[in-house]
Amino acid sequence: MRVENTLKSLYVETVARWSRYTFNDFNGLNDFNDFNVQRFQRFQFACRLLFLWLALAGIFPQAGNAQQWETVRWIDDGDTVVLDTGDRIRYIGINCPEIDHGDRPAEPFGDLAKRYNKELVYGKRVRIEYDLEKRDRHGRLLAYLFLGNGRFINGALVAEGLAYCLPHGENTKFRDALLAYQREAMSAKRGIWKDLKESGTGYVGNRISGRFHTRECILAKSISKRNRIHFKTKQDAFWNGFAPGKRCLGEYWKQ
Repeated sequence: MRVENTLKSLYVETVARWSRYTFNDFNGLNDFNDFNVQRFQRFQFACRLLFLWLALAGIFPQAGNAQQWETVRWIDDGDTVVLDTGDRIRYIGINCPEIDHGDRPAEPFGDLAKRYNKELVYGKRVRIEYDLEKRDRHGRLLAYLFLGNGRFINGALVAEGLAYCLPHGENTKFRDALLAYQREAMSAKRGIWKDLKESGTGYVGNRISGRFHTRECILAKSISKRNRIHFKTKQDAFWNGFAPGKRCLGEYWKQ
């Protein structure tokens, strides 16, 4: 706060000082052409540059902070919806079991996750909240969804045991809240946590990606010692907010 106030004061003082200095050039002038146009242009440029820098630093409020409300018109699956704008939204920070895609059958609780997601948001107005990374590699918008009563949709799916926490780059705004929901669901053995199989061989997690792998997985062997963390069970890995790697734990519920 002290830094923000200092920078704001600097901006105001700069504008005032340059204004006094520049408009004093009018004193004693017999002809407007005598006015130092270049100096005034430099003043304008300096002020604009400083204001832009302060805005980018988040010190001055920006118009883009307004809340966005849209209606959900279609449910793809447990963690993906389509808005009335045509935008496809992928929920940040969670992963639901997959539904039937033709070439591969539905995962356990995949259909139930989709039905619950539909019950929560279909045809309803929802508030869209973004994080640092706004789109995934498929072009989908990444967002957190909230109902008008404040209910957190991403968290609701995790709390019912119909999704697990999925770390995603710099999108960490609600990571702690989602992990708390997951631990609650795990303790109550809801949904996917009801009958989680354990191999007994142990697992290796990557602190950077937030994924865990079997000890034999080539991706586990490539993790540097500094970023490596060991778990005795899948339960331990999930409890600490790690998600299963697709390469070796694509069917984590039975491997």
